[in-house]
Order: sequence, then C-alpha cells, then structure tokens
Amino acid sequence: MRLYSRKNVDKKALRGVRIAVLGYGSQGRAHALNLKDSGFDVIVGARKGGASWTKVRKDGLKVAEPRKAIKGAGLVAMLVPDLAQAQLYKDIKDNLEPDATLLFAHGFNVHFKQIKPRKDLDVVLIAPKGPGDLVRRQYVEGHGVPCLIAVAQNATGKAKARALAYADGIGGTRGGVLETTFAEETETDLFGEQAVLCGGATELVLKGFETLVEAGYQPEVAYYECLHELKLIVDLLHEGGLEKMHRFISDTAKYGDLTRGPRIINKDVKKEMRRVLDEIRSGKFAREWIRESAAGGRKYAKLMKADMKHPIEKVGVRLRSRMPWLDAART
Repeated sequence: MRLYSRKNVDKKALRGVRIAVLGYGSQGRAHALNLKDSGFDVIVGARKGGASWTKVRKDGLKVAEPRKAIKGAGLVAMLVPDLAQAQLYKDIKDNLEPDATLLFAHGFNVHFKQIKPRKDLDVVLIAPKGPGDLVRRQYVEGHGVPCLIAVAQNATGKAKARALAYADGIGGTRGGVLETTFAEETETDLFGEQAVLCGGATELVLKGFETLVEAGYQPEVAYYECLHELKLIVDLLHEGGLEKMHRFISDTAKYGDLTRGPRIINKDVKKEMRRVLDEIRSGKFAREWIRESAAGGRKYAKLMKADMKHPIEKVGVRLRSRMPWLDAART
C-alpha cells in the first residue's frame, strides 16, 4: 500500500499551469472551486447558454466552451458524465496542448477503451471517495475527502507528480491519496455501487420495508425502521468501523446482527456478488450500459420510474416534510 499526504506533493508540478475542468456537475463544480481556492488558474468548459454556464459565472469562475477552454491548458480534467466523455474527447483531442495531462475522476472510459488517449499525453486518475458536495464541504471546513491516484500513461515523466498536485489542490491529500490502477479503481467502484452502496443497500431497505408492510405493520413505522435509522448505523461504521457500531448499539441489536445477519446476506448472496463482479471485470456490464444509453435509455427510464413509484417514496416524502433539518434539497 502506498498512501500519499501533503508532504509528498511537489508544489512545482502544476505551478503556472492552467487547469481546464470540463463539466460542472457534482464533481466538476467541487474540483473547480477547490482548485481556484488553492490558488490555481482554473477555467471551466461548459455548453454556452446552458444551466452550467450560468452557474459557473455566478460562482465567479472563468468559463468557455470546451474547445476554447482547453486552449493553453496544461491539465484537462474530464468530469462530464461517463457516457458523454468519449464523444467529448473526440471533439477536443486534436486541440489538446502537446504533453498535456488528461485527468479522470473515474477510470471507466480508459479501462474499457472507450477513450484511447494520444500517446504524447499524460493520463492520470484522481478519484475522490465521496460525492462532489462532500468534496467541497470538507475542503471549506479545512478537511479533505480521501482520493485514489493512478497513472495510465506517463508521457512526460511527470504524470504522478501532476496528479498528486491536483489531488492536493482539491483537498485530497488532507485525507490521504492511495495508489491504485485504472482497472482496480474502475472495477471496485462499479462493484461497490452495484452490490453494496447503491444496489445492495437500497434493495435491502426496500425488501425490509415490503416485508414489514406485507406482515401488517404501519408503512410509517417500517420506513423509520428500515430507512430512516440506516443513517445512524452508516455514520457509526463510517466513523469507527464495526467496533464503534457495536459499541453504540444495544446488546439485543448486536446479538440479532451476529445471529440473523448471516442468514440474510448468506452464501447465495455472496455467490451472486461474484457473478456481478465477473460481469464488471469481463466488460459485460460496461457493454450493456453503453448499448442501453445508445438506444435511448428506455429500459433505464422504465426501471427508474418504477423505483420512484415505490410506496416507500410516498411515505418518505410525507415523513421527511416534518424534518426540514434533513435538507432534502441537497443533491
């Protein structure tokens, strides 16, 4: 394991280098603002007249259309959505400065060969382990979200130094920057989302809610028990792992955890997790998702619509309206 901190940063690596951040969504906005506050020369690439264009200007950053934004930029951060990156790269590749650094926050397009960068470019990865809103808030508070760092192409011999300086600029070195590869970051990130963080956790919540409601319990009580209280457990795990969680829950909860948990998340579940991982590693999931998007995303839209119509959502909206401090508007 190689873990870098602020003491490992070469402050000269990006000195005087213009940074073009392409995309102003969750990660793009956080990166651009943090880099600006760290003293870097930052310009954002966005579609003229779009909502992002207006937002960038309101935030006090320079903005231009992508082809113009990259002019004179020594580092270009590709922070538009995954499936928009390949076309964007085609649009700008001939205009990228010689020996520039092309930076990604997720390795999807490079690992699955949707983007084949020019040979003269440094190609690096800085992947914050948290959403953009958290990357920004932690930076403002003087902290930092840990990041992963990887180098796919080291044309200049300065790729890692530049990537580490970028990570420092967004606050990542305050939390630690762990060395990895594009393959490892991409595959573990997709697996975590599908099997645990998004797919796994939300399906567990929904099935728990359905089980209680179908057994005759009030939907509101089921919501509290299966969704609302999840934050308590996640916060304890985040702050101190299993040890802290066990320290702050009751003996009854601990015994139920240790004896019933393995019956729910059992060998069959782990076997299915392995199948999910195999689909990621083989590229099957990537090909499926790319095809779905290219075909207009009809299946994706249908599944999303069904998810948003689940009864737990109706109950949740009603209960959360009584808890304004949850800041439900934050995305």
